[in-house]
Amino acid sequence: MSRSPENILLYLDDPEEQQIREIFDELALKGFPVQNQTPHISITFAHSLADVVIQRASEVLPSVVPAKLSRVGTVVFGTGRKQTVAWLLETTDELECAAREISVENTEGRGPRWTPHLTMGLRLPREIVPDYIRALDELAAGRCHELTAVRAAFWQPRSQELAVLAGE
Repeated sequence: MSRSPENILLYLDDPEEQQIREIFDELALKGFPVQNQTPHISITFAHSLADVVIQRASEVLPSVVPAKLSRVGTVVFGTGRKQTVAWLLETTDELECAAREISVENTEGRGPRWTPHLTMGLRLPREIVPDYIRALDELAAGRCHELTAVRAAFWQPRSQELAVLAGE
């Protein structure tokens, strides 16, 4: 049984997802940990998302998806032995507001805050993070500066169920 949380996620179009997967593969060829996650942008998550969160997402996301996102930097999440490297993203005011409306309904979440990002290196040993970022910057040069979220969905990892809320 998965211990991963339930999520409201944004998914990229197929060519962009493939570009991200190619970067994952190229990083693995350089000796970094294999990244198996499906490229996505999380809006909110909890062990078990309340129905009100899913309902609000189904109400507000159809009017803002598809949405453009721009890569504006690289961030590191975590302060422990394992850290996550992600691309920091900016998006439209409309999607930003929608994400905050959804997030505020999640009582297990972080309130109305949302930090749009795309995870590029999950649970990396802290000592390799600087080298990982250098390699990522090198491999991503000229690629993936603009992304498009074409679908929003509710993902339940325990049952492996994906319910599309907006988009394709």
